[in-house]
Amino acid sequence: MVQHQLSTFSQALVAALEDCGATHVVSLPSTETSGLYEVLAQSRLRLVPVCREGEAIGIAAGLYCGGQKPVVMVQNTGFMESGDSVRGLAIPLRIPMPLYIGYRGYKPGGQPMTDTAGIYLEPILKAWGIKYYLVGPDGDIGLVHTGFQEAWETNRPVAVLLAAEQETLT
Repeated sequence: MVQHQLSTFSQALVAALEDCGATHVVSLPSTETSGLYEVLAQSRLRLVPVCREGEAIGIAAGLYCGGQKPVVMVQNTGFMESGDSVRGLAIPLRIPMPLYIGYRGYKPGGQPMTDTAGIYLEPILKAWGIKYYLVGPDGDIGLVHTGFQEAWETNRPVAVLLAAEQETLT
């Protein structure tokens, strides 16, 4: 069942990114995201692997300057690691940057979070003035498109927090 959910969510996510017109997914490969990468390999999107999440922001900026429409896909801990690149490059240069962030530690229904990666994510986004949308356990995949469009319309980073069960995210 978990593999079927994984495949269904990954397929829906990749299909939504293709529908948006994304060209590249800049991301840090891991065993947790292997199912997503299998789906990406079958799509028209080009996967650009990085060694550290902070590199993803600069690479996506370069792709944008080259006329492409990349997205960055990282876990919340990776987003925090990339913070200086977001703050010093994407925000001040007004680069449209759709950010798809795995929301590790998320608890639905207002349950208290215990993982600091989850606890700090939304306050950091708010502090940096980055608008965000939440794709919760019910998986409103339409928000993938909303975040992408808004990033391009406003020339700013916009985040879509992927807060479904971790097994169905990756």
